[in-house]
Amino acid sequence: MIGEILRQTPSWVFGLFSVLLALGIMQSRPRRVSRSGILALPAAMAILSIYGTASAFGTAPEAWLGWLVGLLGALWMGTVLRMSKDVITTTDGLGRIVPGSWIPLVLMMAIFSTKYMVGMAFARQLTMVGLVPFVVGICVLYGAFTGLIAARALAIWNTRTV
Repeated sequence: MIGEILRQTPSWVFGLFSVLLALGIMQSRPRRVSRSGILALPAAMAILSIYGTASAFGTAPEAWLGWLVGLLGALWMGTVLRMSKDVITTTDGLGRIVPGSWIPLVLMMAIFSTKYMVGMAFARQLTMVGLVPFVVGICVLYGAFTGLIAARALAIWNTRTV
């Protein structure tokens, strides 16, 4: 069954997986990030998350409400937990030295895996894809993953020179 699922997966999906994996591994090492670079990953993941929601559930209000609840809840949680510690502002104030973290890889793979599983559920025409709890649950996940990535970026962005 798994072999059949993988055979029916479009080849570009494996390419996207590889790119996300490489980006996540890069995030695991300390690096210098420009202020604009801080926003690149959350923007890309937000686009993937929004695309996942729109492509699967269209304009269903419960889907977008779930996505928004997940996003805002995760942003709040990320702010409370202070998602990125030990960030150093560069001497010119234009960049940040960010310690490595595996959190971005986990969140990118979570969004990717959720999108893949939802696609598989639709392809197999499972009845659960039309149920409101499924729609809301998946969209809350999409929003929460996006919110955690955004919360980390906001923490990095707001680091002050000491």
